[in-house]
Amino acid sequence: MIAPYSHILILASLLFLMGAACAAARRSLIMILIGVEIMLNAAALAFIAASLRWRHLDGQAFVIFIFAVAAAEVAVGLALIVYAQRRTGSVKADDYQQLQG
Repeated sequence: MIAPYSHILILASLLFLMGAACAAARRSLIMILIGVEIMLNAAALAFIAASLRWRHLDGQAFVIFIFAVAAAEVAVGLALIVYAQRRTGSVKADDYQQLQG
């Protein structure tokens, strides 16, 4: 049995709010990256719920692109974090003002 559409949207919105709070409140770049990933997964959940509700595969196809973007974002984000950590010795977001250019 599939959960009601409204319940899935409530879950997706709660996940999105948790991710936004994590990204906004944390000082660690890794936690900010995790918050962004949670927000992307919440958006994917909403697309899948809408896809199941209206019986179109467009939402599920779009989720594949969301996962591809999320994977690329993690790869680039972690590479930047490793580079910045080697350069400054910290993973706190406040310590990276010198990397502005």
